[in-house]
Amino acid sequence: MSDYTENDKHQDLQVLHSMGYAQELERRMSSFSNFAISFSIICILSGGINSLAQATAGAGGAAIGIGWPLGCLISGVFALGMAQIASAYPTAGGLYHWGSILGNRFTGWLTAWFNLLGLVTVLGAINAGTWGFFSGSIAGWFGINVDTTTSAGFANQIIFVAMITAVQALINHLGIKLTAKLTDFSGYLIFATAIALTLVCLFGASSWEISRLWTFTNYSGLPQGDAPVWPHTEDMWYIFALGLLLPIYTITGYDASAHTSEETVKAAHSVPRGMVSSVIWSAFFGYLMLVAFVLAIPNMDDAAKQGWNVFFWTLDSVGNPFIVKLLYVAIFVSQFLCGLATVTSVSRMIFAFSRDGGLPASKLLASVSRRYRTPSIAIWVGSVASVLFVWGASLVTIAGSSAYTIVVSCTVIFLFLSFAIPIALGISAIGTAKWPKMGPWDMGAGLYRVVAGLVILSMIVIFVIGVQPPNQWALYITVGFLILTGIVWVAFENRRFKGPPIGEEVARRKAEIAAAEAAIGER
Repeated sequence: MSDYTENDKHQDLQVLHSMGYAQELERRMSSFSNFAISFSIICILSGGINSLAQATAGAGGAAIGIGWPLGCLISGVFALGMAQIASAYPTAGGLYHWGSILGNRFTGWLTAWFNLLGLVTVLGAINAGTWGFFSGSIAGWFGINVDTTTSAGFANQIIFVAMITAVQALINHLGIKLTAKLTDFSGYLIFATAIALTLVCLFGASSWEISRLWTFTNYSGLPQGDAPVWPHTEDMWYIFALGLLLPIYTITGYDASAHTSEETVKAAHSVPRGMVSSVIWSAFFGYLMLVAFVLAIPNMDDAAKQGWNVFFWTLDSVGNPFIVKLLYVAIFVSQFLCGLATVTSVSRMIFAFSRDGGLPASKLLASVSRRYRTPSIAIWVGSVASVLFVWGASLVTIAGSSAYTIVVSCTVIFLFLSFAIPIALGISAIGTAKWPKMGPWDMGAGLYRVVAGLVILSMIVIFVIGVQPPNQWALYITVGFLILTGIVWVAFENRRFKGPPIGEEVARRKAEIAAAEAAIGER
């Protein structure tokens, strides 16, 4: 980062101080590293592979050929709106901060809880998905029991998730420099593996039946004799809409660029670029990879019958066994690094919210390791919470319920709601005392309002899709959470929670900021 001058450092500090915060975290991430951490969490080799059955056992080839770009466009408008706000307010846990400044204490507090719940449960879902990929590809090489209907297989799942989460947390604990190097590597690995997988599928395909990409076929209710991916329906547009969860679930996680703002150089420029570029490149390379995969499928009808096993069934059918094994290893490493980057995002959200007293034991959760300059307690608390989520959800799943997929659907709703709240608040706040300057990454107030309007429409679409059968309980869970948060706010938090420093409170923190930075050697 030889181009990071003392003047750049001064500007980053000045922006952070103007919002009432000290430079406690270590600012070591380059612009590429900020892009790479979001690109790593999006990870087209994770959601794009583990959720394939939502398309192949839904509306068939068109669910990818048409559904993927449509779903990516929906996610992309959120990234644009968030990027504009991030340029003006580049802080850790940015969404919570934006929701407070552009709205009020309650909207900030609500945004924080939506984002925090979404991040913790998505971390659990990512690492549980990594177990699913491991069990279908690599576990057999070592004779590991992967049948989670047995006590031994269930124990192996929980031990596996706990172990990789612990390693991810340890790496994060040891400093942002190590984490950034690994997520930088992850960015290159995802590019290379996606291209290699695309080539294997294209060259292994018996024929390139391009028409598959716009052919709608209703595969709902498959696989038969097992829990179907989607319940049977005669409504093609309904099943196509459900398939949009594949790209919408995959193309998320770009809020990581905002969460690591205080560790990124030239944050007001780098963070918005990291957000938008991570979505663009993930959408593009993900589309190439998935189009090649659809073309490689030996038979679409047989593929639908494979259910969640469709990726392994197809790749084993068309690829050289040795090359396929290499791809499995590369994909597994990418999925592990996806979880690593998510731990970073979760911990910064916990740190930022706690810094303003938003969580119990806030002083402890907002503490920073003097040696490693990381929010160490927040890292381990977020990681343990995600493992407990996987354990609890798996217990219910073993009991014969689809609770796990319902909760995952809720996390998507929670995450996108946390994205939508500050963006929507920005419509009226932009150009006022709450948001007087756009930031150096500037799309213009008029275009921002258009984007924000599209975000509101997209949020309605995501919510409607997310609460459809088999995830209809997601509606009750979401409404129940809103009622619970309302009660907690009125009964407790409205009197206790002060929110982020605003106005005169920023000026009063000058001495506190100087002391905090002196304690960790920043000054």
